[in-house]
Amino acid sequence: MALHKDFESLLFSEEQIKTRIAEMAAQIDIDYKGKTPLLIGVLKGSFIFMSDLMRAMKIECTVDFLAVSSYGTKSETSGQVRLLKDINENIEGRDVIVVEDILDSGITLSYIMKLLSMRRPASIKLCTLLDKPERRRVQVDIHYRGFEVPDAFVVGYGFDFAEKYRNVPYIGILKPSLYAR
Repeated sequence: MALHKDFESLLFSEEQIKTRIAEMAAQIDIDYKGKTPLLIGVLKGSFIFMSDLMRAMKIECTVDFLAVSSYGTKSETSGQVRLLKDINENIEGRDVIVVEDILDSGITLSYIMKLLSMRRPASIKLCTLLDKPERRRVQVDIHYRGFEVPDAFVVGYGFDFAEKYRNVPYIGILKPSLYAR
């Protein structure tokens, strides 16, 4: 596998990602045995991770999506979260798993978890592929964590910069010269 020309380095290969997602799915299968959780994907970044996660799960589940914005085309969060698309499902009394690509500052996920908690689900847990604790500004509990990553700009496997690189099947660090303008 040749590293994408815009990547400074590789963080996680396709195989590493697949293996870790299978482990996460197995834990969710145990935790939700006999239940049908609703997976809520945070668009756009989580759609690849969520589809692989749910295909690796053995239990039944349903899905919905919401979309928020706090970055736009910038590499830093604005600190302001806007709800662009709400979920369609009524989650009252449901077991909910919020599926996100990365937990960075915590601002966006804190907003999402509070918003959904007000709708009285039976339970609500967070599943994130990547965790970047060095950048945390707001504490958010993670129930299912894929990998911890350094404070670098990650792309690939659903992660983007200005809507590019989502289709790269592995995760790498973007060359700073491409976003430090």
